[in-house]
Amino acid sequence: MKLGIQLNSFDWEGGPERFGRTLADIARTAEEVGFDRIGVADHVWQHPIMGGPVANEPECYTTLAFLAANTERMGLTAMVTGVHFRHPAVLVKTVTTLDVLSGGRGALGIGSGHYEEETRGLGIPYPPQRERYEMLEETVQIALRMWSGEQGDERPFEGKHYRLERPLNLPQSLTRPHPPIMIAGDGEKKTLRLVARYAQACSLRPKPEIPQKLDVLRRHCEEEGRDYEEIEKTCAFAFDVGERGEKVDELVGGLRWLAGMGIETVIGVVPNVDRIRPLAILGSEVIPAVADL
Repeated sequence: MKLGIQLNSFDWEGGPERFGRTLADIARTAEEVGFDRIGVADHVWQHPIMGGPVANEPECYTTLAFLAANTERMGLTAMVTGVHFRHPAVLVKTVTTLDVLSGGRGALGIGSGHYEEETRGLGIPYPPQRERYEMLEETVQIALRMWSGEQGDERPFEGKHYRLERPLNLPQSLTRPHPPIMIAGDGEKKTLRLVARYAQACSLRPKPEIPQKLDVLRRHCEEEGRDYEEIEKTCAFAFDVGERGEKVDELVGGLRWLAGMGIETVIGVVPNVDRIRPLAILGSEVIPAVADL
């Protein structure tokens, strides 16, 4: 089992004046102790479960670029981009640039989006969910078109929601054939079908229904003529080791539970991550304990 770290709470000691220093310390330590990747929440307001709109929430891709400059090995991804936030071509250009500047470590994490309050508050269009699912599929199609060949498949793209006259993309991504695509969500009829059709990874909720969801994904893969084993099975989780590591055994048990249901990679939120010590405990006691799962 591989472990990644997810940053989605930024009310750190020292406030915004120390954001850069704190973020660099987190990233360098996470890489040093063996985390496989680092993800950043993509919201413009902080989510209600993490403190709500008045809590700190830096912009995702600027933060990922900073992380790229302060690491050498870890993968870099949004957790995850709502399809309504950015025009597909701009999003693909952003992820491509992240991949190039990081030496081939970028990935596209995307979903249909939620948290209507933040978009209404800042004047960002928020179409109905049915339309967002349509936009999601077209966005992934555009990404694959722009990541095709040496400079993109330049034939016009004509979709219901987007029209591109020339999907040119230079510089092209370093990761070939393209940066991995992770589609988040566990909806059985639409989301998992899109995973089977287009993605290299799924992102599921840590619930007992995971085996059922993976069975559905397997059936979609069979219908799409896709190799189910090619898709990385990921899950979000909480990496709470306690103040002094007293919760390590409980956490390892939770990770074994996920592995037993078919999860291969867990991308976790670390309470008090800015204190750095939890990362050191995870690196010394948790990552080695689950490496062979």
